[in-house]
Amino acid sequence: MPPEIDAGAAVAGLSHPLALRRGVAYIRLMIRPILIHPDPRLKKVCDPVALITPEVRQLAADMLETMYDAPGIGLAAPQVGVTKRIIVMDCIKDGPPEPIVLVNPQILWSSEDVTTYEEGCLSIPEQYAEVKRPAEVQVRWTDLDGKTQERQFAGLWATCVQHEIDHLDGKLFIDYLGPLKRQMITRKMEKLKRERARAG
Repeated sequence: MPPEIDAGAAVAGLSHPLALRRGVAYIRLMIRPILIHPDPRLKKVCDPVALITPEVRQLAADMLETMYDAPGIGLAAPQVGVTKRIIVMDCIKDGPPEPIVLVNPQILWSSEDVTTYEEGCLSIPEQYAEVKRPAEVQVRWTDLDGKTQERQFAGLWATCVQHEIDHLDGKLFIDYLGPLKRQMITRKMEKLKRERARAG
């Protein structure tokens, strides 16, 4: 697996970021630790990104690397301890990967139709629950070239983008569940963190 990518090319979403070799400015990727619930950093409302800087591009590239390594289909910056409004996604299960980076994403419109998916989360490993969300959403964001983008997401992409934007507002998928189910999952995560701390 190549250790470096062209971060500018990675955000184009044209091919798997680990395979990109275009351009000359390579950056070194880093798999960042994923925070596990409960963690106060996962409950904070994230700050908007003011400028697309090399640090933002580095973070985006690292987040994609971390997401693919986990593996997962989405990751938000607060999950790696950075309280900035950045998410990455790739919901392609079969076929060429389609990585996408969304900076300061905003949901402009949500459909009245809803859909139910069994959701999981890299910050709540091995726990799943059915969550209802709008079936389609229109989202506006800034890409890593500083350009405004808009896209209507449907299906798994719609669920994923809503799940990840929730992270930017300090909300987890378990917050949609009843208190008993939420408490049960939280206790399991507390136990997992204790076990990992002892093993670490």
